[in-house]
Amino acid sequence: MSTVNPPNEFLQHEPIIADLIKRPLLTCAANDTLQTAAQLMRQHNVSCILIKEGDSISGIWSEADTRKLDFNQIDPTSITVGSLMSSPVISASELTSINGAASLMLNHNIRRLLVVNSAQQPVGLLTQSDIVRQQQIEFYLRFREVAGCIEKAPVFLDSTIPLAEAVQCLRQAKTDAAIVNFADQHQGLITERDLVQLLADGRNCQQVADIATKKLLVVPPNMSVLDAVTLLNQHNIRHLVVKEQQQILGLLSFNDILRNVEYSYIEQLKTALQDRDLALRTSADYLRLAHKVIDASMDGIMITDQHGFIQSVNPSFTKLTGYSQAEALGKTPRLLSSGLHPAEFYRHMWHTILETGHWQGEVWNKRKNGEIYPQSLSITAIRSESQQITQYAAIFSDITERKQQEEKIHQLAYIDELTGLANRRMFFDRLQLALANAQRHQHALAVLFLDLDLFKRINDTLGHHAGDQALKEVAKRLQNTLRVGESVARLGGDEFIILIPEIKVCDSLQALAQRLIAQFERPVQLLGQDFFLTTSIGISLFPKDGHTAEMLVKHADVAMYQAKNAGRNQYRFYDASQGQQNVDELKLEQALRQALRLQLLEVHYQPKFSIKTQEVIGFEALLRWSDPELGPLSPALFIPLAEKLGLIHQLGEWVLRQVCFQLKQWQASALPVSINISVLQLMELDFLPRFRAIVTQAAIQPRLIELELTESCFIPEHSAYILNVLTELKKLGLRLSIDDFGTGYSSLSYLRRLPIDALKIDHSFIRELPANESDRQITLAIIAMAKALGLEVIAEGIEHTAQCEFLLQAGCDTGQGYFISPALPAADITKKWLKTTPSTSAEHDTV
Repeated sequence: MSTVNPPNEFLQHEPIIADLIKRPLLTCAANDTLQTAAQLMRQHNVSCILIKEGDSISGIWSEADTRKLDFNQIDPTSITVGSLMSSPVISASELTSINGAASLMLNHNIRRLLVVNSAQQPVGLLTQSDIVRQQQIEFYLRFREVAGCIEKAPVFLDSTIPLAEAVQCLRQAKTDAAIVNFADQHQGLITERDLVQLLADGRNCQQVADIATKKLLVVPPNMSVLDAVTLLNQHNIRHLVVKEQQQILGLLSFNDILRNVEYSYIEQLKTALQDRDLALRTSADYLRLAHKVIDASMDGIMITDQHGFIQSVNPSFTKLTGYSQAEALGKTPRLLSSGLHPAEFYRHMWHTILETGHWQGEVWNKRKNGEIYPQSLSITAIRSESQQITQYAAIFSDITERKQQEEKIHQLAYIDELTGLANRRMFFDRLQLALANAQRHQHALAVLFLDLDLFKRINDTLGHHAGDQALKEVAKRLQNTLRVGESVARLGGDEFIILIPEIKVCDSLQALAQRLIAQFERPVQLLGQDFFLTTSIGISLFPKDGHTAEMLVKHADVAMYQAKNAGRNQYRFYDASQGQQNVDELKLEQALRQALRLQLLEVHYQPKFSIKTQEVIGFEALLRWSDPELGPLSPALFIPLAEKLGLIHQLGEWVLRQVCFQLKQWQASALPVSINISVLQLMELDFLPRFRAIVTQAAIQPRLIELELTESCFIPEHSAYILNVLTELKKLGLRLSIDDFGTGYSSLSYLRRLPIDALKIDHSFIRELPANESDRQITLAIIAMAKALGLEVIAEGIEHTAQCEFLLQAGCDTGQGYFISPALPAADITKKWLKTTPSTSAEHDTV
């Protein structure tokens, strides 16, 4: 325990910290769990707990220490608080002055001090909140604005990010709280205290949204610090959001307030101001003290007579303005005027001073060297005992750094950092204003949505730095194409959007779209090479295509995709009928995502049979989906959508797990089951290890699984990789077959090198057998080729006896189709064709 004693000369002049101690010490043992410590802290509503070993204090664990934890791994019930505590504990004598205690906290960058008596025994704990709440500095706090206490921009977190990542952000930013942006546009707060509550409850939260609160208390930047402290006390909270109009400047806490309190200056100023009237009348010593306080102030101070002529200035006035006392005396404050404010501004200022005796605000003034800078200015009228104004006192400070910080925050909020264009937020603000103007004056406006075609190739081949350079060049070309009043923004990625606030005829829009496309005819030089880009443009019009900003942007986006579907490098106006098609696809997408999440899909099994004996020898797993609203849906409709949305990996893995589970249920009576595999699954880097893990976990024989691949899987540029994957699968003991053979364009020279076992003749060639001569010849050719390669032949879509007899004579081995049975649920397959043995496993988890 490290103790600091106060200098003796301060003891008789300043209040001591013993006066502020109001609550007993909260302690726990070093071998208590972290959850126990957190529960004690929440029960007593304190921010820290002291760790005792025997009769002595060995350490401290506080809310700030939660930022050091890894919430991916932490188990508060198994780890001891002693292993996480901070040591030694900084302490101070109970006779230490409040000023000394505050300085000690700031010097050690801590929020609390252990208070000990003369025998070095702990008697209490002093926190920053205790110091700020004590009433002797309220006069100083009344004249300080909260904006002056904000030293850094707030941290913003998305509500969906993992909790462990959020805690890491707090740790890196060295802050005790962050603002949380929710999807519904509301904002909340996550603090160290929320993390302590989480540890106390023992809950397992995955996202920031699980513990963040949506209750925010917002104050303006010009509120006094005293009023802010009152709010913190009334609401029993520790953070206020400082917000100007729609822009958040920062979070205010007791820590920020304490850091901005200049205690030595405050105590002298407080004493001087409290006794000012008496001092001026009775003692020259008090007058000298007041002069010392004014001279020591970091703010510029200027006193004028009732006519506005300067009578005195302090050293900070000279430092801030460049004018010496001799140069300023006898002059008027016009000496500092920047000329930027109109006469009406000053008339309103002086009207307020004469009416209320006080004015406070921001002005632009000029230094002696001609530099114009922003000031925070407070002017007070000084009255005599007869209430006549005798003088004016002005106190001002240079707020250049604060203005620069505000501008930086504005840049982050409204400007795209990469290109310097407006971002999404600023674009929507401009569009809202343009819509209001268009509605008022009854004219049209247009939104153009641009997306770069195949831009991903640049990032993938040249790297993201080259991609960023390309985006900067595109932004510059788009800006050069537009006229005054028209604006362009970057929405993100390779998407740009343009606002034309007023149009008269569509011909001008067509000409603009053509000019924009023409801008991409010139190559972009990246890494010393010329690259050509193209863009697809969608155009929506007000009022024809929508009356809100969201609707116009949405419809321009739809039109852009219409341009892409038409071949790219062109523009399209929004077509409402095509928009309905996109709405239907979006509805299907939402239903598919929900079906996957709630496991509403089903696997049915269609028998495969020996054409010679008509005995069932295996099954094909086929996916079925009946949506409560959309009804039964064909795999031909939702499988391509799953591939487009990147859901095919999740879908394919779910089917594999279902089939493995069913084979396990069937056990000894199980027959081989074939599963369809997408090319996207084969190209996934972790496909093989994940496949092995699922089959191993299910404990089934690999020979019971057959993978069916379409000819589209055999992409020439990836042939070597696919061949390697299929070879590894074959080594596991699986059967491999090519589905829908004859409908693709696979190379026979490549085909004969593949480790496949069978070819499946597509049902389109079987449907009209044996009557259709073309289908007869194609079928015979496929069977002959398969036999020559030593492959089994499976015919799909057999529905009647004549087809079966033809295929038998042609040498086809296996059939599949309604001739035997449609695809059926597993329970029906079991009853009709299989005899099951009870499973040895008690339960089975499916994904």
